[in-house]
Amino acid sequence: MEVVTDYTMWALFARATILVKLVMLVLVGASVWCWAVIIDKHIQYRKARAEADIFDRAFWSGEPLDGLYDRIGAAPQGQSQKIFAAGMTEWRRSQRNDGAMIAGAHARIDRSMDVAIAKEAGSLQNGLQILATVGSTAPFVGLFGTVWGIMNSFIEIAQQQNTNLAVVAPGISEALMATALGLVAAIPAVIFYNKLSSDAERIISGYESFADEFSTILSRQLDS
Repeated sequence: MEVVTDYTMWALFARATILVKLVMLVLVGASVWCWAVIIDKHIQYRKARAEADIFDRAFWSGEPLDGLYDRIGAAPQGQSQKIFAAGMTEWRRSQRNDGAMIAGAHARIDRSMDVAIAKEAGSLQNGLQILATVGSTAPFVGLFGTVWGIMNSFIEIAQQQNTNLAVVAPGISEALMATALGLVAAIPAVIFYNKLSSDAERIISGYESFADEFSTILSRQLDS
C-alpha cells in the first residue's frame, strides 16, 4: 500500500530538523514584528499629518502668536505644536524687561526649533531600522535554513541508499519552506520600509518648512 506524504505547511514544519524549525520560527516572528511596526507607523503618520493640518489652520488663522502659544500651553501634545512652542519659548526668554531682545535671539530660536524637529524626526523614524534589517537579512536566514535542510536530506539519502523521488521530495520541500518564509518576511519589509521612509521624510520636510516660515515671521518682528 502506497503511503501518502502530507505536504501541508504544518506537516513540513513538523518533519523539519530542530535547526530548520528554529529558523522558520525566527522568520515568522520577524514577519509578525514587521507588520506590527508597519501598522504602528501607519497610525502614527496619519495622526501626525492630521495634527499638522489642524495646527496649520490655527497658525494661519490670524490669531496672535502669543495667544496661540498661551492656548497650547507649556505641554503641547502634537509635533507641530512642540516645534512652535520651542520657538515661542525661546522668543519669550530672549525678551528683556525693557522690551528689547537679547542679542542672538534669532539664532537661538532657530536652534530651539531645530532641536524640536530632530526629536520629532527621531520619533517618526524609530522602528524603520527593524524593517530595513529584516528586509536585508531574512532571505539569507531562510537560505541558511534551506541549505541546512537540503544537507540533511542528502545525508538521509546516503544512509538509505535510495534516490527515489518519494524519498528526496519531503526533505527538499521542508528545506525550501525556509526560503519561502524568508521571502515572505523580507518582501513586505522592503516595500514598506521604502514607503514609510518616504512618508517620514515628507512629514519632516513639512516641519522644516513651517519652522522656516515661523522663523521669518519672528525675524520681521525682531527687525521692526
